[in-house]
Amino acid sequence: MTTACLIGVAILCLSSALLYSVMKVVNLMVFRAPGTASLQTLPAISIPARDEIANIAEAIKHALTQYGTEVDVVVLDDISTDGTDQIVATYASADARVRLARGVALPPGRNGKQHACHQLAQFARHPVLLFFDADVRLEPDAALRMAGHLDLHGLAPVSGFPRQIVRTLGEIIAVPQIMVALPGYLPFPMARRSTDLQFAAGSGQLMMVRVDACARAGGHAAFRALTHDGMNLPRHIRHTGGRTDIIDATALASCRMYNNWPDLWSGFTKNATEGMARPRALPVWTILLGGGHVAPWLLMPLAWSVGAPVAAWMSALAIVAVMIARTALVTRVRQPVLSVVLHPIGVIVTLAIQWSALLGARRGHKARWRGRSYDFQ
Repeated sequence: MTTACLIGVAILCLSSALLYSVMKVVNLMVFRAPGTASLQTLPAISIPARDEIANIAEAIKHALTQYGTEVDVVVLDDISTDGTDQIVATYASADARVRLARGVALPPGRNGKQHACHQLAQFARHPVLLFFDADVRLEPDAALRMAGHLDLHGLAPVSGFPRQIVRTLGEIIAVPQIMVALPGYLPFPMARRSTDLQFAAGSGQLMMVRVDACARAGGHAAFRALTHDGMNLPRHIRHTGGRTDIIDATALASCRMYNNWPDLWSGFTKNATEGMARPRALPVWTILLGGGHVAPWLLMPLAWSVGAPVAAWMSALAIVAVMIARTALVTRVRQPVLSVVLHPIGVIVTLAIQWSALLGARRGHKARWRGRSYDFQ
């Protein structure tokens, strides 16, 4: 490769890295946890659960610690086979604030979580619902602060990214990447001002929504065959005129998404084709992520070895820019420092999952989760 070609590639890498780094810094300036505010709404706390015997007790315990608002914890058991419903029934018999709702059979062509959340909405007693996954652990002020933010800014839904608990090497490499792509490439200040559907985004792990706004948008039934509620519910609510927002929920909740590599791969794969892993989008993401986050590490030693110092220095600058942005993110959302060191590997793993999902969808493969199979969308 000629020196001119190396410099050209280095310019592209540096441009991609600076795009990410500048966007990340700007977003972190507005990506904050909500403060406290006067509360005018009362949330019902809703948990869809299928075979969550390892998580459901702790999820309920943390939900019952909420203060400053009336607590109404509704758990919908989605035909579990591991005794999840028995644990919920025990809590419900001992505490009137806990209700067990039993789900009906999943109709053909529907997604399990959306079907469960749709049913949960029917049990709402309050004008606001707080949906969260069974592996999420709420802090005592989570519902109060989210509801206050909802009221203060006139939002229909607000969702947040809990602090991600990671312990194994695979988790440390892959899980922090969920906070790399969205806050690194979606301009949060513009997304908050705009009503454009392209700026609709959120986290399905922790989402508070007004019941009336959800109903106008068709609720979870409006995208009953899809898996990514974090993106689809805000999009449908924006379509009917509602305003949406994403907050930093690091101080409000925590979550350990996966504790083994097979579940991690399957979990990320099932949502992939509704996000990055689309035929037109994934090549662009590959250039952005691969060019800005991985290629500089390969280009820098190559450029030095063939006597192209300008390309080498631009590659080094790209690396430094990304590492500064990643360090800022780690500090804010309490990710392990090792995830910064392993960041290029994390990007490679992320792209591998996305391409695997896209190619699997082309071959007619199905996504599997909680004992169910789904067609890729």
